Amino acid sequence: MILVTGVSGALGGLVLERLVEAGGAEVVGGTRVPAPGSRGARRVDFDEPGSLAEALAGVDVLVFVSAGYAEDDVVLARHGAVVDAAAAAGVRHAIYTSLAGSGEHLTIALAHRWTEARLAAAPFATTVLRNGLYAEVPAGLAAGGTDVAARTGVFGAPLGAGGISVVAREDLADVAARVALQADADLAAGRRGRHAGRVYELEGVEKVGGEDIAGVLAEELGRPVRYESTSPGATREALDASGLLPYQVGHTLSLFSNARAGLLAADRDRGDLQDLLTAPPRPVRRLIADAVRAEAARSAAESAAAAV
Repeated sequence: MILVTGVSGALGGLVLERLVEAGGAEVVGGTRVPAPGSRGARRVDFDEPGSLAEALAGVDVLVFVSAGYAEDDVVLARHGAVVDAAAAAGVRHAIYTSLAGSGEHLTIALAHRWTEARLAAAPFATTVLRNGLYAEVPAGLAAGGTDVAARTGVFGAPLGAGGISVVAREDLADVAARVALQADADLAAGRRGRHAGRVYELEGVEKVGGEDIAGVLAEELGRPVRYESTSPGATREALDASGLLPYQVGHTLSLFSNARAGLLAADRDRGDLQDLLTAPPRPVRRLIADAVRAEAARSAAESAAAAV
């Protein structure tokens, strides 16, 4: 049996969809509040370790989706509880969604590397999927800057001259599902898993910077758009005033600072993404364009409604 955690989230939900569509394996999803009769029928609450023993009963392959944003102590407690429960339940292979090597200096890296070390010491086989940053990062910046760019012809972001190597979340889900199915098949056949003990770098193959986002905005808006790099100080002030929690502000600033320093641009020749996909990676700029188009449509609809 394959269990996917966090199926109410975007990545976990996509992985579960892929596994169900592929067929040939017993698959179940785990989430804090499972819907009756759904594939996410097992209650998995990382904050309640007592829920994990029942959730992991009979599971051979665990797709362990990271618990996401929280203070470091919370994430470490959650992930440690999952590793301990998986060992106690007799899970035979865990597949963990970690962070790509290009993100080594990000503040979110600490929890991922700690979890990788805990898994390496566990009594079951492990595979680490070091996921690149999602294309939603530049897509969100583009969408957020659509209205201003449409009015002023300027797109501002605190990226300096740096860029971010990003990957479509759907591609990462495809890889996770494929690895999980192959791990399950290997266990059923009594073979050593082909992915056991492996660490895969799933870096994005496209680097996106401020000039690239401005170019997409120009194409979608049908007018020239110029990129202006905003200052880290101004960014901090805006984030502090946004209502984000302190750790969210810290993680966001860390991402922008790393991008500005040129540390989030991956070596595209060293990654494993293309080897583990059965089709070319999804074009990142198309995803950014889709986000801009959706935001422009939303803005136009609001303006039309206000005029009625």
